[in-house]
Amino acid sequence: MTGDAVTLGTPLTPTATRAMLLGSGELGKEVAIELMRLGVEVIAVDRYDGAPAMHVAHRSHVVDMLDADALRAVIVSERPHLVIPEIEAIATDVLLEVEAEGDTRIVPTARATRLTMDREGIRRLAAEELGLPTSPYEFVSSRGDFGAAVERLGTPCVVKPVMSSSGKGQSVVRSPEDMDDAWAYAVEGGRAGGERVIVEGFVDFDYEITLLTVRHAGGTTFLSPVGHVQEDGDYRESWQPQAMSDAALAEAERIAGAVTESLGGWGVFGVELFVKGDEVLFSEVSPRPHDTGLVTLVSQDLSEFALHARAILGLPVGPQPLRGPSASCAVLAEGSGVPVFSGVDKALGVAGADLRLFGKPRVDGRRRVAVTVARGDDVKHARLRAKAAAAALHIDLAP
Repeated sequence: MTGDAVTLGTPLTPTATRAMLLGSGELGKEVAIELMRLGVEVIAVDRYDGAPAMHVAHRSHVVDMLDADALRAVIVSERPHLVIPEIEAIATDVLLEVEAEGDTRIVPTARATRLTMDREGIRRLAAEELGLPTSPYEFVSSRGDFGAAVERLGTPCVVKPVMSSSGKGQSVVRSPEDMDDAWAYAVEGGRAGGERVIVEGFVDFDYEITLLTVRHAGGTTFLSPVGHVQEDGDYRESWQPQAMSDAALAEAERIAGAVTESLGGWGVFGVELFVKGDEVLFSEVSPRPHDTGLVTLVSQDLSEFALHARAILGLPVGPQPLRGPSASCAVLAEGSGVPVFSGVDKALGVAGADLRLFGKPRVDGRRRVAVTVARGDDVKHARLRAKAAAAALHIDLAP
């Protein structure tokens, strides 16, 4: 890429346009595939070997991305034109330094990555700097301050580590008897250590959405709102379109536009919002494709992953009308071992359904290992199809 005109080289030659993924899970795998379709040389980095995106990358590295020296070393050795953070647990000071040196672009920006890496940075930006509506909240760093915050905000309230993913460390305090367990779980679930957590006053909402927002060379494009179900703070189902009033949709786009404009850069942002009637509250934002956006693999001509690839390369992004009502359903495995799938034929035999097997090398505990997607006559029909396809899958865990 040079100047205002977009030029793309050929992988594995001196002309190559090189992109490095920091985090190589199932979402990164889809991004890698879309980048490869556009002739980009992809380098996948993760903390463990055999991560899904490593299966489809030109090269891969196993690196503790919270280790500043190790992270800088892999960036210096590969000299990528683009660094694409796909997880929160990254030594963001290194990204700020690399971006300042001018040879590598951080997607969307190093500042956006740093602010959204922890819930404190992005919540203070949204609520205190931009004045966007949010739930009441407090940040605390000790068990004593935690108890006082719960007392002030009341129960029920939600407790989360300032930095975690996939719902880890998140719980609901419904009575004072829950506080010790909630505090211990939040501290244990934080990805970078430490005891800083956010306590959020409970929001009485009708539904929650992800508004996928694409910042690109031509401006900002909002995709159809994604409705979703979460359990234990982690995504289980999603669908498009989520029905909402014109006033609520306009407010959702206003909030998403404000926060993503402040963060800057190009790419897909997953803006999470609570909706009650026409009222909309900001919750969180991820400066990358969102797990609830897996539904776009079937709902649109260009998925959120294809749009992310195009946007970060400076390529055009046009309107993305829906193909039809669509849904996704996460498939989880629990236990310890290597996933082995059966029933794939039955899952694909469900009318209108498709699936992705992520290729995660191992499960220890409870982990998302696949997703089913489907279209239907309406959202309810699409959800039933996606769930039927998921139920048809059987997962054994080999030693």
